[in-house]
Amino acid sequence: MRVILGTVLLMAGLAGCQSLEPSNEVLYQSQDWIADGVFTSGIEGPAVDAQGVLYAVNYKEQGTIGQITGQNNASLYVKLPKGSIGNGIRFDKKGNMYIADYTQHNILQITPQKQIRVFAHESTMNQPNDIAIANDGTLYASDPNWQGGNGQVWRISSTGQVERLKADMGTTNGIEVSPDNTVLYVNESVQRKIWAFEISNSGQLGEAKLFYQFADHGLDGMRTDERGNLYVARYGAGEVAILSPQGVLMRTVKLKGQYPTNVAFGGVSGRQVFVTMQKRGAIESFYSEYAGSAVTSL
Repeated sequence: MRVILGTVLLMAGLAGCQSLEPSNEVLYQSQDWIADGVFTSGIEGPAVDAQGVLYAVNYKEQGTIGQITGQNNASLYVKLPKGSIGNGIRFDKKGNMYIADYTQHNILQITPQKQIRVFAHESTMNQPNDIAIANDGTLYASDPNWQGGNGQVWRISSTGQVERLKADMGTTNGIEVSPDNTVLYVNESVQRKIWAFEISNSGQLGEAKLFYQFADHGLDGMRTDERGNLYVARYGAGEVAILSPQGVLMRTVKLKGQYPTNVAFGGVSGRQVFVTMQKRGAIESFYSEYAGSAVTSL
């Protein structure tokens, strides 16, 4: 009953804002934004900067970052240092890009002038995977051990200091901070669970609270919208699940491909959702009724 009620309330809100939508925007209907094979099967890390440009890793070849300025308009942004391959991407308020370099156990920083440096390094990381960023510039990184079926969570300060916050979790993957910066969401792909941790004023994490558990398929990247709803890439299910801040499944958005790896908000209104699609090497897109929290905070 909770799921049905959440869906009804969401639809009521949708009906109330239809007049604000341009006529060519159909909510929650996915379309191709970047065609198959433009990126490698390792496409991940979608993120949008303050100018509205979308970025994703592994454009044409591994170890690159591509930029997308419109539908079917992608080009090379930078090549990463030799041996580095990116995964999650986030931006801070100064326009710096941060990339989880999972092969070299780094968090890389790229300035708006395309200067690349190692922002943080931690040799005991398994492979930094997805990253989230708080308003004060603090980064949080998921760190799965796929072979061992476990994972960790790391905190990287705004000056690049690294601290392990959680160990012995499941295969930590998607990670996101709530719009008010009080909750960190971390999912475990293999275990299909999403955990919520209260964030203290010092950036430490409270006890884990089970936020939602799925019955099937894997979990990957996550983002919140301006209302705190959580958008979850459901790897293998071919969908993005949308959960309320109370942990109620409000709806699922069916995708054309089966293997979404991550999501990001952008577009003119901030309500366009971009979804990177593994195996296709493509990006799909749909419109939400709410803007992304990362877009509104930049």
